Parts: sequence; C-alpha cells; structure tokens
Amino acid sequence: MAMVSSFFVASAAMSADKPKVVILATGGTIAGAGADVTNSATYQAAKVPVDKLIAGIPQLGTVAEVSGEQVFQIASESFTNANLVTLGKRVSDLVKQKDIDGVVITHGTDTLEETAYFLNLVVRTDKPIVLVGSMRPGTAMSADGMLNLYNAVSVAASKDARGKGVLVTMNDEINSGRDVAKMVNLRTDAFKSPWGPLGMVVEGKNYWFRLPAKRHTSNSEFDIDKIETLPSVEIAYGSGNANDTAYRAFAANGAKAIIHAGTGNGSVSNAVVPSLQELRGKGVQIIRSSHVNAGGFVLRNAEQPDDKYDWVVAHDLNPQKARILALVALSKTQDSKELQRIFWEY
Repeated sequence: MAMVSSFFVASAAMSADKPKVVILATGGTIAGAGADVTNSATYQAAKVPVDKLIAGIPQLGTVAEVSGEQVFQIASESFTNANLVTLGKRVSDLVKQKDIDGVVITHGTDTLEETAYFLNLVVRTDKPIVLVGSMRPGTAMSADGMLNLYNAVSVAASKDARGKGVLVTMNDEINSGRDVAKMVNLRTDAFKSPWGPLGMVVEGKNYWFRLPAKRHTSNSEFDIDKIETLPSVEIAYGSGNANDTAYRAFAANGAKAIIHAGTGNGSVSNAVVPSLQELRGKGVQIIRSSHVNAGGFVLRNAEQPDDKYDWVVAHDLNPQKARILALVALSKTQDSKELQRIFWEY
C-alpha cells in the first residue's frame, strides 16, 4: 500500500519550546466507529482519519506540538510484513529529524504487540516511540481511545521516556513493546506484560518502576534502513493430538523458519518430532516457543534435545513475538547458533 502523507496540526496554541510529536495513524479500533453508543465490541475498525482523532483531543496541544500522518487505514489483523517495513522506515526517517522529539503510532490491538516489538528491534534511536490503541471505538460509552492517545503523546513528549525502547501506553500503564501482549479481548485492561509494566502515566506525568533488560533500539544490531524485505516465518500450533500437516505445508510454501507454538515448555508431540528433524535437515529453522498465556519460558534441552536436533528455543517470547524476532534475525544470519544467541539477547 502506498503511503499517504498528509499532516494536520493540533489547533491548540503552540510554542517553540514545546516538544514536537508526530502521530502516525495505521487504523484499528482507536479509529473505529460503531452503529450505537452501546456497541463496544461490534464496530468497524479503521474508519476515523488521523486529523479527526487529533481534533477530538484539543488538550494534546497543551502537551506538545502535534502533527499527524495517515500511513495506513487498516485493521491490524491484516498487517503484513511489507506494512511492517514501510512503517519502520517511516519511523526511522522521522526520529532522524532534529526537530522531532517523539513518535506515536495508533494501531489496531490484534497485532499491536508484534509491531511494537518489530520497531523495538530495528529502529536505531533513543527517542520515545509509543504505540497506542483502544479496546473500544470512540463512538462507544466509556471509550478508552481518547485518554490512551493523550497519555501516549504525553509519554512520547517526555525526556524521561528516552532510551527505554519502544513503549505501549494503554489503560494508564507504560509497558515495554518487547514484553507486552494482548492477554484478553473485550476489556480495557487487555495488555499486560508477564514481568510487569515499566511504569504508569497519570494526568500527564510518568512514574517509572523498572527498565528493560534486553537489547533494543539504539543498542540493537539490526537496522530498518538496511532491511527491504522480510522472509517467510510461520507459526504452527502444538497440541497433544498434533500431526505434521501444517509444518510440512509451511515448509513447502517457502517458510525459512517455523515457530512451534508448543504446550508447556514448548513441548513437541511425539508424532511431530521426526518431521521437524527432517525439515531442519532441509534447512528450515525450527524454533520452539510456548503458547502458555501469561509467560511461557522455554528452556533449552528441556523436553527436547535441542542441541542434538539443532533447534532454537524462543526464551520467554510468545509465538507471535518469536516470529517477529525470527523475521528480523533471518535477514542477517541463517546460522542456528547465531539465532539462539539473538533469542537470548533480545
């Protein structure tokens, strides 16, 4: 999809000493509309353009000099690898500008965590990059998008948010884009990190409690300016009665890596192990993750002899986050030992 570049400036009075924040809009529920104020779960996503989002919150002008750009207008379940690259390059261009202090990205919640982690890996900057969405459309009673966006701009404009990697600001919490995941739908407290939030934002003020320990942004070895395309990486869901159909189909369709979304400690059904060994012998990377909801932690050589099979473990990354890291890592290396190092460090 071609990028549509149109800028809108918040109507509130601006001064030269205010931080400058650009809002990149991509669609999602935060730009959604329902037929009635009672429709909090039934609505059309990606309907409201960025200029109307900004105009609906005049208080943004008291926090920063805000401009907006409509990059996409899509529901996030349709966010493609190409969309990730396009968005990443646009964010990289913006943060290189001396007069830009921070970037906010409005995004659908279904894949918000994936885009946040992707940007956390590939954008080389210490400037705040904040993703934000909403669980209810702006037309609903108790809509959460307005406050979420105000908080996101406040965080992006803050000097104390610099150097903390890509952030997700929803429901008053500030979470790391690396850790956070959508844990439940239909509720405004949908996004949680298994290791806890980095902080909170209350009435425009940030309160920090911890710092991210993993490599990110300015300390990353990856660079979106050097990435043009991303390889095919697919996820196959494990279960007690699983068979090898999905794994073989993904490999036949050109997947360079398959994320095994296993039970418990990334366990693999006995019926699937031989096929994964065979696929690895043909060059497909096998990465064991866990589909445990609130923090699956896969230990190497536990459950499966990863050293013997030359498989990779995803550490604490859920399957969708593991896919994002594999996309980025495979753009640089095909070596399984290097991939394992990357999964430990990021």
